[in-house]
Amino acid sequence: MESQLQQIGQRLQGLRDVLDIPASEVAELIGVALDKYMRIEQGEVDITISNLMKIAAKYGVSAEELMFAEAPHMKSYFVVRKGQGMSVERTKAYKYQSLVSGFVGHKADVFIVTVEPKPEAHTVYKNTHAGQEFNLILEGTMQLYIGGKTMILDEGDSIYFDSSKPHGMMALGDKPVRMLAFTVA
Repeated sequence: MESQLQQIGQRLQGLRDVLDIPASEVAELIGVALDKYMRIEQGEVDITISNLMKIAAKYGVSAEELMFAEAPHMKSYFVVRKGQGMSVERTKAYKYQSLVSGFVGHKADVFIVTVEPKPEAHTVYKNTHAGQEFNLILEGTMQLYIGGKTMILDEGDSIYFDSSKPHGMMALGDKPVRMLAFTVA
């Protein structure tokens, strides 16, 4: 995971260099202090998918280019075979597998997200991003927090919500949660 964070940081720094963007502008865009943003670029601090999506939208690149260094190239259709989507482990608890990374101009981001159980966890990191999100639980049970509400979702359950509300998740029990996540700006 460390090398992935460093690679993402290098791509963010490269984007700023090419477009001549001050680090302070990107830090303000994603709502973090400049010193924290600089640590993101150095690969010392993780960055959320939603913040990568904000940067990508603002500066006209795809989130996949920032995450995977791959630009989409398919215009009619894009097939992802089982287990073959571009994947990034965001933290030790979350792994995102993109299902739309190769399609040019996709209107939604679609991921299979794997959430590892953390029995000792008491705090759930909450995130916000513009738009809406749809989650379908494929395997496992998770606790989901949205805007002050807490709910349990089991295999087969789904939820559609306003993703500008603070939200976060945690796997319950001793099995990972696998879910299909759609985000639409």
